[in-house]
Amino acid sequence: MSTPINLNKVRKDRARAEKKARADRNAVAFGRTKAEKDAVRRREEKAARDLDGHKRET
Repeated sequence: MSTPINLNKVRKDRARAEKKARADRNAVAFGRTKAEKDAVRRREEKAARDLDGHKRET
C-alpha cells in the first residue's frame, strides 16, 4: 500500500514552482542589475554630450 499524500502540500508546491518559473521568465525579460542600468545611462548621456559638442553654431 502506498503512503497517503497531503494534497494541500502538493497544491502549494505546484503554486510555488509556477511562481518561481514566472519570476525566472521576468528576470530574463526585464532583469538588469543596477550597475548595468547605470552603465547604459552613463553611455547614453556621454553619447548625447558628444553629439551636442559636434553641433555647429549658426
